[in-house]
Amino acid sequence: MINFNGTLTENPQFTAYNRGMLYGDAVFETIRYTSGKLNFWEDHYFRLMASMRILRMEIPMHFTLENLEEELLKVIEVEGLKSKSASVRLTVTRNEGGKYLPEDNGVGFYAFANELKNPFFILSEESYEVELYKDHYVNADLISTLKTSNKIIHVTGSIYAKENGYANCLLLNTNKAVVEALNGNLFLVKGSVIKTPPLEDGCLRGIMRKQLIEILKKLENFTIEEASISPFELQKADELLVTNSIIGIQPITKYRKKTYANNVAKELLGKLNAQARLAK
Repeated sequence: MINFNGTLTENPQFTAYNRGMLYGDAVFETIRYTSGKLNFWEDHYFRLMASMRILRMEIPMHFTLENLEEELLKVIEVEGLKSKSASVRLTVTRNEGGKYLPEDNGVGFYAFANELKNPFFILSEESYEVELYKDHYVNADLISTLKTSNKIIHVTGSIYAKENGYANCLLLNTNKAVVEALNGNLFLVKGSVIKTPPLEDGCLRGIMRKQLIEILKKLENFTIEEASISPFELQKADELLVTNSIIGIQPITKYRKKTYANNVAKELLGKLNAQARLAK
């Protein structure tokens, strides 16, 4: 079932003039639902509102924190997932009309949910090899930090990874700095220092990125730095971690000839699960 502008339906009426389809003129959030609540919902909501403002979309009066939460819970309940865990995708598209220049800056939305097996973030011990994706580059600008529906670099990078037997790829920006993985933010562990690319490099303004930075700032045994990461640093790292709202933390096990541990990943995952239980 799809929640299409507040109506639950199996057949939402998208037309050929949908601006998300024509121009990628849409933003989205993917939210983990666990234990009867949307994890880090406030962070997702305010990121969505900020993205809409940056893209000059008109935010409807009924797009309040409470109302949108209620709309997402509707689709969770109708799918029979209320007592389970789920991944919820909320997409906001600009209204139809116009070409590159919109005729209407108003918006509509649709949302759907899929069941997740695990109620909490679980650390995978499986092999997870990555490689750099160098066919296309991320622009080091504000637009690249948003979750828009224009993700063609991530699509082609995912195809490249599958064709070459990699679990994931790391993306470079136009300055040849490593900015993120195909499906999440990147953290590099070297001794007691943990680095993650700054937003100025064009990485996604990730919700898990924000949570981990907050956690790390409170830990005395680690120093967190938001700083550019060069490809040469990858093979010198002790650990490489990918983060997103659904998996939590995914340790990278191999990049080229270098293999990595996952001790810091294990420590941080427990703290991330605790933070998810307490967050609104």
